Amino acid sequence: MSNFKVLIVDDERLSRRRIRRLVNLDPECSVIGECANGTEALQTLEASRPEIVFLDIQMPEPDGFAVAQALMKTATLVVFISAWDDYAVRAFEVHAFDYLLKPFDGRRFVESLRRAKDRIVRDRSGTPDGRLFELFESLARSDARTRRAPDRIAVRNNGRVILLKLDDIDWMEASDNYVCLHVGGETHIVRQTMCELEAQLDPARFLRVHRSAIVNLDRIRELQPWFRGDYRVILRNGTELTLTKSNREKLETRLLLGV
Repeated sequence: MSNFKVLIVDDERLSRRRIRRLVNLDPECSVIGECANGTEALQTLEASRPEIVFLDIQMPEPDGFAVAQALMKTATLVVFISAWDDYAVRAFEVHAFDYLLKPFDGRRFVESLRRAKDRIVRDRSGTPDGRLFELFESLARSDARTRRAPDRIAVRNNGRVILLKLDDIDWMEASDNYVCLHVGGETHIVRQTMCELEAQLDPARFLRVHRSAIVNLDRIRELQPWFRGDYRVILRNGTELTLTKSNREKLETRLLLGV
């Protein structure tokens, strides 16, 4: 029977206890240690190399990212555990295998552990997970210091974090302190205001056509005159939005020069 060594790193004792209990439910896994801070984690990692590390992000220095950085050239899989989804993109930039959001349920944890074990077995047999490899390679090539704007957004969904490519988003719709991202036939919700999200977007790719709507310029199929200087914006998928008179000039500058 395969045995997978697991290290738990979290500054909250109750959190470490719960993770240990969930790991112990799997007869193939054994917890080799618990650490309450980054220093303890680095010392334990140097003495004994686990296959899987469940790693908190916000804890006494060095934080979880520094610990993960030290593991980037090793075979150890890092599963970040955090109460915040803001760190998701950065987590995958240090080759995190998964990202669990507190409070996560047991089913989500078991799924993550199972996937980690499957990945280790594939690596041992020389069959890499191509999808994850491509994701990590892509993120590694992306230099956050030179990017004009992020090219993906983290969305919390049932205890998981989904990374959506901004290019895949058709349009965005304000809903109080949330924004609905419309992607094909799916809708994802992020906990940001429209103004906060707009500030992160590339203005060459996205335009606020109305106080409650931002559109992917590449999705626009047609513009139709409406009332009082407003226009109807018709997207490729048939969605109709309103382009206010105050925003028409911005659209013409970016997309319709000469109109």
